[in-house]
Amino acid sequence: MCPDGSDPIERLVPGDSVPEPIADKPAELTGEISALPPEEASKVAAEIRTVAETRGVDADVAELVELQKTGPLPIARDDDDALSSDELRDAWPLLDLEERGDGLRVLPREDAEDFFISLSASDQAALLLHFRSGQRRQWMRLLEPDDVADVIQHAGEDHRDTLLGLLDAPTRKEVTALLAYAEDEAGGLMSTRYARLRPQMTADEAISYLRRQARDKIETIYYAYVLDPDHRLLGVVSFRDLFAADPRKIVAEVMETDVVRVTDEMDQETVSRIFAEHDLTVIPVVDKEGRIKGIVTVDDIVDVVQEEATEDIQKFGGMEALDLPYLQSSRREMFLKRGKWLALLLVGEMLTTIPLGFFEAQLHAVTVLALFLPLITSGGGNSGSQASTLIIRAMALGQIRTADWWLVLRRELLMGLALGLLLGSITAVRVMVWGAAGAYNEDAAGAHYVMVGVTVAVAVVGCVAWGTLSGSMLPFVLKKIGADPASASAPLVATIVDVSGIAIYLTVANVVLTGILL
Repeated sequence: MCPDGSDPIERLVPGDSVPEPIADKPAELTGEISALPPEEASKVAAEIRTVAETRGVDADVAELVELQKTGPLPIARDDDDALSSDELRDAWPLLDLEERGDGLRVLPREDAEDFFISLSASDQAALLLHFRSGQRRQWMRLLEPDDVADVIQHAGEDHRDTLLGLLDAPTRKEVTALLAYAEDEAGGLMSTRYARLRPQMTADEAISYLRRQARDKIETIYYAYVLDPDHRLLGVVSFRDLFAADPRKIVAEVMETDVVRVTDEMDQETVSRIFAEHDLTVIPVVDKEGRIKGIVTVDDIVDVVQEEATEDIQKFGGMEALDLPYLQSSRREMFLKRGKWLALLLVGEMLTTIPLGFFEAQLHAVTVLALFLPLITSGGGNSGSQASTLIIRAMALGQIRTADWWLVLRRELLMGLALGLLLGSITAVRVMVWGAAGAYNEDAAGAHYVMVGVTVAVAVVGCVAWGTLSGSMLPFVLKKIGADPASASAPLVATIVDVSGIAIYLTVANVVLTGILL
């Protein structure tokens, strides 16, 4: 908010929201000013190329690169030793900041700018902070306001004022308004540069007005949003509809009033689901009063989906989500994020000694029971991991809500019993066949191998049913207390089921074999 309490975005007129273009003449804003000397550039290019070659090429990546190169043949360069963007991208994860900066300086100016724009916000922030103060402005001004906001959020609060100072006044106002939103909210994803029209414009006037807005680098020209004087969203009209309409027809008669929209405080995962449900390429963002704040485009949502999926998968593997890509994460960060969860799981596994100690006498009396402990616990852990994976993914896609827990419980209880009967039958056959072959003759259970098989089979049914039930309900419990359901990872479910599975197994053995072997 501005000091007077007004919204910076609303105070901007269309022309004011356009950043100053990067000049082609002044030396301080051009890429050539920071270019390396020829000999040093050749050395840097050779080193980066060597790193890229040592990584090799994955077959899938090679196919994608070939697809991108279809079309007009590239223009041949006089210098065959010049570093290409593809070579720099291959070596990028293994380069430090100094080498990355040199790599950008070796590339031709246009290639370097395109490469920088394609980087993640965390990489852009790290490079901007690494560059000298005189170089930062030229790179910062390549980015759109929503991308600048992402970079500043990754750079941290300590560098916020420094990076904002690199922007021209209108862009700084836009970025400051975007920074008021959390990074994972729709307001933090949106761009404030969108095409806007008035309802009383004729189609001909609207086309002329959109032509002028297109020169101001708006995010997309394919859809224009119709607003009243208070910036409230009235409707949306496509460029195609405007061209097809009678030139004298007013926009209010052409526009669609049933507009799918999201609020500026909506979570990014919810926004991505709305994109998928309605097959959209762009969606307007409005506040509680229905005033438009900006738009979110599908390219931003692709990044969100990838980020959220990566985070969930890492959590489901039994660790905290990494803040940076794997090769860029420090060993210390990797150790802390993985070590904490492994320590927690180890402490959980220590609880298995409690049921083992409680039934120690039974295990001494019938030692063959210990042979099947891993089989029992693994069956329950696997079924629990399956159930938690299915429920967590269904929650992420919006297929299951918290209120559906009772339906899921009944469904998974029946499924757990059915799966338990299947695995129990297989286990019973295995135990009895081995018993009939004399595998347990040295133990007292040799003469009662049928009852041992029944014991193990019943225990498998109980453990699998309990594991399925636990794995399906744990995500609901975590969501209810405000935690991320993805934390119900497979290792966590397996640990819980291991402890309870041992208790189930030995309790069943105590009931079935009392008076026979116990």
